[in-house]
Amino acid sequence: MTAPASISTLRTQSATATVAGFGAILLWSLLALFTAASGTVPPFQLAAMTFLIGGLCGCATWIVRPSRARALIQPWPVWLLGVGGLFGYHALYFSALRLAPPAEAGLINYLWPLLIVLFSARLPGSGGLRPGHLIGAVLGLAGVAALFAGRADLTFAAGALPGYAASLAAAFVWAGYSVLSARVGQVPTDAVAGFCLATAALSLACHLAFEATVWPADAVQWGAVLLLGLGPVGAAFYLWDIGCKRGDVRLLGVTAYAAPVLSTLILVAAGYASPSPALAVACLLIVAGALTAMRTSRTARTVPKRG
Repeated sequence: MTAPASISTLRTQSATATVAGFGAILLWSLLALFTAASGTVPPFQLAAMTFLIGGLCGCATWIVRPSRARALIQPWPVWLLGVGGLFGYHALYFSALRLAPPAEAGLINYLWPLLIVLFSARLPGSGGLRPGHLIGAVLGLAGVAALFAGRADLTFAAGALPGYAASLAAAFVWAGYSVLSARVGQVPTDAVAGFCLATAALSLACHLAFEATVWPADAVQWGAVLLLGLGPVGAAFYLWDIGCKRGDVRLLGVTAYAAPVLSTLILVAAGYASPSPALAVACLLIVAGALTAMRTSRTARTVPKRG
């Protein structure tokens, strides 16, 4: 294969993986809808149920190709990264929601896409921090800030500082997990199934320690739990793993800001929320940020890395 053909193949593979990452963002936009439809199931119990479903879905492929189960044989640092990323993020975020108002905690938590852009500058072959990606991420963050400001009166009370700290820590954990995943690109995505099952077990332990069990009340709520496990807490993590390891992680970081806006649009369409001017402003800012980042990625001359 000639050098130009090889470069073209690598770019095509990177683009395909980036599209997979976009799929994860789209699935995460359904998280709020399915969570709202799941009733009053406590957070850690819901995490245990949905991560179990997501992990079992990943294991299901091993029936056809048993050799894929060998992906679970990984060094302990890989397991620490995978389980620490999935469980650590959710444990910190759930704690933040208990200790701080949801709007403020959610806004602080959405620093993670910006952190991904900043951290990814240290990746081999990244070419350093590109201004276009940074500008796009800042525009996306501004859009999310406008969205949250339109939902509630943001006060950032001093008494909620532990919750804010937990939310900020969650943002760092998820950004770190996403970027460090690119550094272990040799680890098959099938290993994510093991990370999900371990996260389900740890979530169950937290549920038994801190929560009272509340089961879904009817078929609709059970269906919502199942869809959560299949999509936003299942397939999304496999797609995100592919995108981070083989795609443009900086572009994914910027476009991740679309998730809360798409989520709000879906809630409006489903009747769980009302449209607002803040939603329109958020859409414009996030679209502008994504377009800026996409233009930067297209003009970048760095050859995409191999997964």
